[in-house]
Amino acid sequence: MAITKEFDTIAAISTPLGEGAIGIVRLSGSQAVTIAKSVFKGKDLEKVPSHTINYGHIIENDEIIDEVMVSVMRAPKTFTREDVVEINTHGGVAVTNEILQLLLRSGARMAEPGEFTKRAFLNGRVDLTQAEAVMDLIRAKTDKAMNIAVSQLDGSLKNLINNTRQEILNTLAQVEVNIDYPEYDDVEEMTTALMREKTQEFEALLTRLLATAKRGKILREGISTAIIGRPNVGKSSLLNNLLREDKAIVTDVEGTTRDVIEEYVNIKGVPLKLIDTAGIRKTDDIVEKIGVERSKRALAEADLVLLVLNGSESLTDQDRALLDISKDSKRIILINKTDLPQKIELDQLPDDVIQISVLKNQNIDLIEERINDLFFDNAGLVEKDATYLSNSRHISLIERALASLKDVNKGLEAGMPVDLLQIDMTRCWEILGEITGDAAPDELITQLFSQFCLGK
Repeated sequence: MAITKEFDTIAAISTPLGEGAIGIVRLSGSQAVTIAKSVFKGKDLEKVPSHTINYGHIIENDEIIDEVMVSVMRAPKTFTREDVVEINTHGGVAVTNEILQLLLRSGARMAEPGEFTKRAFLNGRVDLTQAEAVMDLIRAKTDKAMNIAVSQLDGSLKNLINNTRQEILNTLAQVEVNIDYPEYDDVEEMTTALMREKTQEFEALLTRLLATAKRGKILREGISTAIIGRPNVGKSSLLNNLLREDKAIVTDVEGTTRDVIEEYVNIKGVPLKLIDTAGIRKTDDIVEKIGVERSKRALAEADLVLLVLNGSESLTDQDRALLDISKDSKRIILINKTDLPQKIELDQLPDDVIQISVLKNQNIDLIEERINDLFFDNAGLVEKDATYLSNSRHISLIERALASLKDVNKGLEAGMPVDLLQIDMTRCWEILGEITGDAAPDELITQLFSQFCLGK
């Protein structure tokens, strides 16, 4: 068990500010119980059993601030492995802030963003992958993204990385033994064969893990999806249909959408970041012109393009221009307004267009199926018990670790001495340690936790 480090006592509000049934103010540190006791009227918090919740009042100068329930959790069986106190107060901006300020006046320090989770890491409660999974869990937009975060929080990625690092260490140790204490004439050949076998094994493992990055990152961050088309073809109506609510203004007037509208929607467990763009056309309207330029930028940055055409009208020069500028993108061409007499020249379009009627809610489900085909090749989105890479930092480090292993293979092919190849193998071991935090610099750790929300 890791030895808990001694820190000062921190406090923060751990629930979103605003009206609600409950607000929670959290304390962590060696003086957490003492500070809470000094403002609490009820049972003696220093004498109550650990992991109990206790009724009473928060007071200042004999004046009651609020009626509360106070949870007392003693180290080391807490998230931070320090004494933790959580004051459950009535939800509201004024009362939670007042209690927090009272705790700060009584000896606690305001927690920095992510400092509770940082202490859990520094005290050995979680590694960096698990700490990052906490924020992934908070930010998860679908159940599948949540499941990946829970799996990582339970240690799936940590265990895989730690086991791989241990195998690399064992290999390096065996190579050292063979070099320093040779018992056979062919020790150099045996050592080279061992290095080649293990390098290929590690490379295959990390390559398989990296192959999950595409799905993992999509499930974590979503698919950036630009809805494009000339004005009044039904882009905003499609957005509203997919969202199941009226987010965008819909009228018969061309140019109604003046700016880019962004919303998330859950499509079969995959978060889509839907971007409803202003109709792309030449215009003299200054505001609409700005919206059109933003639409073009959204198109360039999108992972997926939904190009909407009006089936009740013939193709226009604008339509053909949009077909041309989106041809190199992953796109789905949608022929809208199929509830009206059709005039569009289907023979001039690709065979895989989807004909829909947003008004009649026809064939919208086919869009979801096509997205699955484009991004996941009909395979299941999440395999049970699989370990997924979804974090950009992890993906980058795995790529660097793989590069080090490739350098080992190149060295073996070139006949380089094994003791020199150990340098690249050791580098791979160090890079993998940055993922879990075993070899991460202090600046990285500080930067990572600064991205967390306050009170977590």
